[in-house]
Amino acid sequence: MTKNIMIVGVGGQGTLLASRILGNLTTSLGYDVKVSEVHGMSQRGGSVVTYVKYGDKVYSPIIDKGEADIVLAFELLEAYRALPYVKKGGKMILNTQKINPMPVITGAAEYPEEIEKKIGEKTDLTCVDALSLAKQAGTIKAVNVVLIGVMAKNTDIPYEKWIETIKTTVPAKFLDVNLAAFDLGYNL
Repeated sequence: MTKNIMIVGVGGQGTLLASRILGNLTTSLGYDVKVSEVHGMSQRGGSVVTYVKYGDKVYSPIIDKGEADIVLAFELLEAYRALPYVKKGGKMILNTQKINPMPVITGAAEYPEEIEKKIGEKTDLTCVDALSLAKQAGTIKAVNVVLIGVMAKNTDIPYEKWIETIKTTVPAKFLDVNLAAFDLGYNL
């Protein structure tokens, strides 16, 4: 059976590191793994979407609408955009952070209201103030690993395997803060 995880956010939030952690973890567990990254204007705060698929045999890295077992959403509006991808019985883990896209900043559009409520009416939703937890861990750049920690708690993969993968994936100079961020998410 294949598991489909979709990671959505904006450029600079660490979605690519999150996908690398998931890809390395599932590879180390012996699964066939496919990771695909779809960049918008990521370096300018645009949308970034990453697919991580793993299982006995995975033929395509792409996740279509209604196929995601888990959507890991780093930002509210990106979560709302990704909602159609969550499969029936799937789950969304949402960082409650709001980052205004350029049309909102310029006044050409308005940021949608009550996003969390709208998502919660359609799927199993866990909301996390991952930005505050990342700050608590030592850097706002650890939002990604806080969310990985929340997701990890909801899997049957042992805690030690997650820690081992973070240690081999995250650069040494950022390791302590990322391990702290993971634990804050995991123990939430």
